[in-house]
Amino acid sequence: MAKVGIIGAGSWGTALSLLLYKNGNQVTVWSALEDEIAMLEAEHEQKDKLPGVKLPEDMIFTTDLESAVREKEVLVLAVPSPFVRSTAARMAPFVEQGQILVNVAKGIEEKTLMTLSQILEQEIPAAEIAVLSGPSHAEEVGRGIPTTIVVGTQRKETAERLQNLFMNEVFRVYTSSDVLGIELGAALKNVVALAAGIADGLGYGDNTKAALITRGIAEIARLGISMGGRIETFYGLTGIGDLIVTCASMHSRNRRAGILIGKGYTMEKAMEEVKMVVEGVYSAKAGFALAQKYQVSTPIIEQVNRVLFEGVNAADAVKELMLRDKKVENIDLRTLYQNSVEIPW
Repeated sequence: MAKVGIIGAGSWGTALSLLLYKNGNQVTVWSALEDEIAMLEAEHEQKDKLPGVKLPEDMIFTTDLESAVREKEVLVLAVPSPFVRSTAARMAPFVEQGQILVNVAKGIEEKTLMTLSQILEQEIPAAEIAVLSGPSHAEEVGRGIPTTIVVGTQRKETAERLQNLFMNEVFRVYTSSDVLGIELGAALKNVVALAAGIADGLGYGDNTKAALITRGIAEIARLGISMGGRIETFYGLTGIGDLIVTCASMHSRNRRAGILIGKGYTMEKAMEEVKMVVEGVYSAKAGFALAQKYQVSTPIIEQVNRVLFEGVNAADAVKELMLRDKKVENIDLRTLYQNSVEIPW
């Protein structure tokens, strides 16, 4: 049994807290919101964000960040990406040297273009940082529906320890050392999912959705490999796997927001309607800025930015994508493999 602190009591933090509890661990769940903790203590259910998933009576809920962090073998950071840096700064005084911190949020910081693990390494240098990502809606994980995911770390021993901590008969965990690739796939698929939702809102069909998924992963892979990620990561669970589920499911807040934008809502009105943080909106500018920095073509990400932040009509953005210069579909994959980084373990 391990002592685990879950930092963030939204849908994903709640689902993982139940998973880890069922795996035999002692779980403490923290939220900065007093009303949220009061609800969890009284109802043992995250009624706002994960209704119907009951939590055990002896699970600990708290607004005291120090008690949620200290003497925990593993910390799981499950706050929305815009709040990762500020939450990490608050946690830092309580984190012990070598304490394992698993980030499960997905995003890129707009001002610095840093991944979330890079932010955590900067804000909490004492911690050993890991990431957990893959096609995994909280609504399904909370109900025990079979799910497969990837844990990424720099050390094999830590990856295997976390694999054992999280894995059970309905939650299969693979390991990887490509932390950068995992995070880029996780963040940028949300931007493509916005595009998929916009297409749905415009009334387009399966052909359009398939095109966005396949060309979207091509964009993500091009950029990710240019930054040092590995091609197999982008064609695995945290790349194409996560992209498919986020573009296709109504559990996806990014797709739902995109649908509303396609129907004519502004970005602000769509986010208000979804009532949850739409991570793709926060990653869109950063993703396009990275593409410009590394001189990589990302036309879908570019058009999403134009719709979100420049007032471009969604139908016109799709037309622009369709009428671009003629292209060859694929370059030689061997070239990509040769440019990919060496696997450390």
